[in-house]
Amino acid sequence: MWVGGVRVIITNEDKTEILMVRQHHEGRDIWMVPGGGIEDGENSIEAAIREAKEETDLDIDVVGVAWHIEEVSEARGQRFVNYMVAKITGGELKLGSDPELASDKQVLREVRFMNKKEIDSLENIYPKFFNDEIWQVLSDDLNGMTYYKLRYQD
Repeated sequence: MWVGGVRVIITNEDKTEILMVRQHHEGRDIWMVPGGGIEDGENSIEAAIREAKEETDLDIDVVGVAWHIEEVSEARGQRFVNYMVAKITGGELKLGSDPELASDKQVLREVRFMNKKEIDSLENIYPKFFNDEIWQVLSDDLNGMTYYKLRYQD
């Protein structure tokens, strides 16, 4: 059975910085874009909007998809993550929290915009290819087009 997640790529207005969050897992800090699991009854866009709000207090609109990544492994099972591209529509940037975790078990440590050079200097980034590939994706003009389509069946 597939387990799904989302990550949300949010840039500043001139697309020179990406919003990154620092999380603490297994004794180390890892930098990544906001995101998390898709909940029952949600699609990827709804999950992206919810996760961005929970982790950053920002309101967003999803404007495209950077990647759909799948993993099939014996250790982790079948998983996929949709990397959504979004623009800020409201809210005020601040470090949020994970509502599924108790206050003493929170993993979010920091949230801030970073440029390519700053992201390159990070010791632990997820996924490892992120900074090598995302800037080309962001330089492409999406013109409101997305390759992500929802299919509803009656």
